[in-house]
Amino acid sequence: MKKRIGVLTGGGDCPGLNAVIRGVVKAAIIQHGWEVVGIEDGFDGLLTGRCRQLSIDDVRGILPRGGTILGTSNRGNPFARPVEKGGKIEYVDSSNEVVERIKSLGIGALVVIGGEGSFKIAMDLMNKGVPIVGVPKTIDNDLMETDVTFGYNTALETATDALDKLHSTAESHHRVMIMEVMGRYAGWIALESGIAGGADVILIPEIPFDIRKICLAIEKRRNNGSRFSIIVAAEGAFPAGGMRVVKNSADATHAIERLGGVGEFVANELAANLDMDVRVMVLGHLQRGGSPSTFDRCLGSRFGVKAVELVDRNEFGTMVCLKGRDIGNVAIEKAIKQLKVVDPDGEMVKSAVNLGIMLGR
Repeated sequence: MKKRIGVLTGGGDCPGLNAVIRGVVKAAIIQHGWEVVGIEDGFDGLLTGRCRQLSIDDVRGILPRGGTILGTSNRGNPFARPVEKGGKIEYVDSSNEVVERIKSLGIGALVVIGGEGSFKIAMDLMNKGVPIVGVPKTIDNDLMETDVTFGYNTALETATDALDKLHSTAESHHRVMIMEVMGRYAGWIALESGIAGGADVILIPEIPFDIRKICLAIEKRRNNGSRFSIIVAAEGAFPAGGMRVVKNSADATHAIERLGGVGEFVANELAANLDMDVRVMVLGHLQRGGSPSTFDRCLGSRFGVKAVELVDRNEFGTMVCLKGRDIGNVAIEKAIKQLKVVDPDGEMVKSAVNLGIMLGR
């Protein structure tokens, strides 16, 4: 009997997912003659049986495509599945069903492409005897033990391109333009795109901001002849002594609170203290969409190939990673122990400050 492996994409989508799927399928079939089962919509597919065999033909032409041909979900946790009982939502453990489904499909190993949340579920399944190999995915670039996660580079390019376009309209109308980008707990997108896109103020979750000091910085620019300013704010940025701005609280639909609105919050505060027109643009899911960059296509492909190699060597419970220019692997448990966040006193923050960028403090 041919060896059969499964592959799924969990959590939020990002550019490069299809490159990883393609890498897994091609390496498994070409190098080993294995069968590959694609599991649809993350772990939900294992609960409902939405699975299909993937061939070389199935992954032909998907390298430049954004999103994932398998679909994904950031709400499918088999260990806490929401079920309505008596008009109320209860959470039940359906993990045994998932384990049985994997066995019935003849899957000898599961490649999980995801971020911190997906990997925590994967580790719990490992404890139930499911062989797992992880591939790190998040546009926030907040996973430890890998220099970069695929999807991040494309999101960064999208944000930087948007900043380039904002400059001309901000300067023409002498406005303060605030661009809100993704970044719940880690401000990598805001910081790097802000530096690359010539922002004047960058607000990140790692550095609580002071509205008064932001106003002073913008006033100083105006007094020096710059009648417009560009602010990049990560969605998780918050004022000193305050809280993150939340759009929706955690509930049965959303496992974690949904952030959003820090741009409007900052805009209202600036408008109340400055005699300037302030506008907000929320970049939102544009950062997740579109064709992956060259870097993410290559990295995703290499990650997929490495994942198959780890399965072949029975190195389960590990995650592929990028160290320098080389692809390696590390224990998943080590990778999710804590998030990789921006060092508030690190080199990149100091570089931004030395470029005259205000970091909210």
